[in-house]
Amino acid sequence: MAQYFRVHAVTPQRRLIRGAADIIRGGGVVAYPTDSSYALGCHLGDKAAVDRIRRLRGLDGDHPFTLVCRDLSELSLYARVDNPSYRLLKAHTPGPYTFILPATREVPRRLQHPKRRTVGLRIPDHEVARALLAELNEPLLSVSLLLPDGHGGHIAANDPEVIRRHLEHDVDLVLDGGYCGGDQTTVIEFDEGGAHVVRLGQGGVPSFIRLQTV
Repeated sequence: MAQYFRVHAVTPQRRLIRGAADIIRGGGVVAYPTDSSYALGCHLGDKAAVDRIRRLRGLDGDHPFTLVCRDLSELSLYARVDNPSYRLLKAHTPGPYTFILPATREVPRRLQHPKRRTVGLRIPDHEVARALLAELNEPLLSVSLLLPDGHGGHIAANDPEVIRRHLEHDVDLVLDGGYCGGDQTTVIEFDEGGAHVVRLGQGGVPSFIRLQTV
């Protein structure tokens, strides 16, 4: 049975955030709020927790996870960022974007794209997520939390009470930071040709991108 922590969305209670971090460090899988929708997260180095999330989401072994970081300094430890890209990232973080960038050696091979050696990273603009990352003092490995839409498909999970009903036997903690009214993040990939939108979501199309959705 999942634990359920109701935290203040603007001033998260330190005691509850510390408890959530302890669950993650202990191998737990948590559902937590972001500035787009809720996400599933686990410890960066915990393969067993990653496998649990893959089974929960029905993901194959090649589906990428995202490293959720506190700030650009931390992001730069895990991705190679040149000066032009850094300026663009700085202008759009924190925010509801996931950026695909070349991975550094700090990223385990199993978390990189198998052919391009890239990794997805984001810096959320949500106080609960930011407090959790600060308490962990390292990135959180995450994927979007999708739930059945009742019509044979899936939608981004935004309501913690609904998440609790669906996943109370599948995750270790639901961190209730209130309703998240958004969609999944917009995913932007940087490559030698510039940047393009891989998935259009909550963030929309940034001004620096030529609209080239693929």
